[in-house]
Amino acid sequence: MIRTIAASVFMLLFILLAGPPFILHAVLTRSVERLYGMALWGMGRAMWIAGVEVRREGVENIPAGVCIFAANHTSNLDPPALVLAIPRRVALLAKKEVFRFPIVGTAMRLANIVPVDRSDREAAVASLEKAVAGLRAGVSYLVFPEGTRSPDGRLRPFKKGAFVMAIQAGVPVVPVSVVGAHLRMRKDERAIHPGEVIIRFGPAVDGAAYTTERRGEMLARVQEIVAAGLPGDQRPAGRAPSET
Repeated sequence: MIRTIAASVFMLLFILLAGPPFILHAVLTRSVERLYGMALWGMGRAMWIAGVEVRREGVENIPAGVCIFAANHTSNLDPPALVLAIPRRVALLAKKEVFRFPIVGTAMRLANIVPVDRSDREAAVASLEKAVAGLRAGVSYLVFPEGTRSPDGRLRPFKKGAFVMAIQAGVPVVPVSVVGAHLRMRKDERAIHPGEVIIRFGPAVDGAAYTTERRGEMLARVQEIVAAGLPGDQRPAGRAPSET
């Protein structure tokens, strides 16, 4: 728990002290590269303080151009671990409540992070359309197709929104298997348990090869690859660990 408190205090001070000047720089220069780099550095130091090591596998599966990274979601550590592992700048779809924090919310908007209101279908559709526009403008996105965190670490059914985005923008989806994050920080817990988180990138699935009517096929293929990259205790219940 001491590591968790130390990491939390570090991040709070880091956001309060480094956030405003880097946000101002992003506004004045109309570039978020330094802001993003600063955020990566801060997250990396916080993870180190907490005793969490992020290891990545399958980086060679990531296409050179714009894409969507679709990952399973089991822990609050997933976003920082993934952003640290993905070797390029990415934006996210994030629940709207996160944007209520002034410094964090401003930084997220500058970084093309799109707020999502899960309770309002029309607003959610508008958020997807905004993300599609971002993809067409050259911004890669990180999404969690399950929609929320898994309560037990096992992969849950995917929703179709991310695959509609990929098809409409004509970009590939990179399936990402997050292994062990639920053991480092469990759902409804604040304590971080030291250890390793593995980020495993699977073969990309090209959105340009599908139509909106076939989005379910694309969803099934990506979900299959994500499941194949997970250990047995994180695969959907009833699925044998040896299956691929």
